[in-house]
Amino acid sequence: MISGSTQLIAHLGYPTETFKSSMIYNPWFEQQGIDAVVVPMGMRPEDYAITVQALRKFTNLRGALVTMPHKVSTLNLVDELTSTAQVAGACNAILLRPDGSLLGDQFDGTGFVRGVKNKGLTLKGKRALVSGSGGVGSAIAASLAAAGVLELALFDLQASSTAALAGRLQQHYPDLRISQGSNDPAGFDLIVNATPLGMNAGDPMPFDMSRVSPSTFVGDVVMRQAITPLLAAAQAKGCRIQLGVDMLFEMIPAYLEFFGFGTAKPDQLRAVAKINY
Repeated sequence: MISGSTQLIAHLGYPTETFKSSMIYNPWFEQQGIDAVVVPMGMRPEDYAITVQALRKFTNLRGALVTMPHKVSTLNLVDELTSTAQVAGACNAILLRPDGSLLGDQFDGTGFVRGVKNKGLTLKGKRALVSGSGGVGSAIAASLAAAGVLELALFDLQASSTAALAGRLQQHYPDLRISQGSNDPAGFDLIVNATPLGMNAGDPMPFDMSRVSPSTFVGDVVMRQAITPLLAAAQAKGCRIQLGVDMLFEMIPAYLEFFGFGTAKPDQLRAVAKINY
């Protein structure tokens, strides 16, 4: 039950039809007796900046989850960024502090890396390819670098985005081998689709799956359906996979701590979640 004392967490993005967070957070809050609720709020890019500034005025708002297409633009709209958000070049969480200032952080990469590690993939010394250098792709690349991968290949149709990400990574991880401009998955231990490809019927594959070996771990960030065409193709080849929603369950404990609502284990969240595909 939402009351006058309920703390709100906005989920900002556009469009909202694919949002899954409220179906995880809200059942958890209810089970734990936490008087809080996540509310999806669709916001077009041209209206986003003024919306973020308006967040400062809400007295019952704890902060916001931020998703596509706003993760990069949020960097310039908050008062302070954590080092993780700075390296990633994207922000997916905003905390409204008591003085009205906004703190931005980033948990996409943390969630992805925790997920693949829990599935048995050792990242140190491995070769990884990340397709997509936007908000989520940059965050995943940053966390993979922090986890000790030996080589990181970056690809995006916007070459300038890839170049900017490579520059930030090289500054913080000077020993990391970085390549740009190719999404050929051959020879990699891990490949990641961090693009919207797979959200709509008829989308092309983000990778040429004929070039993927069964030993390659395949991750996808798309959450419109559990098994995307990419993941179905990966399973058919015998690859280990990570669903987009897996990343979400792994990052939510970090979000809960960020907003001051305690923590949780991914399995506990899965047990109460009411996600539909």
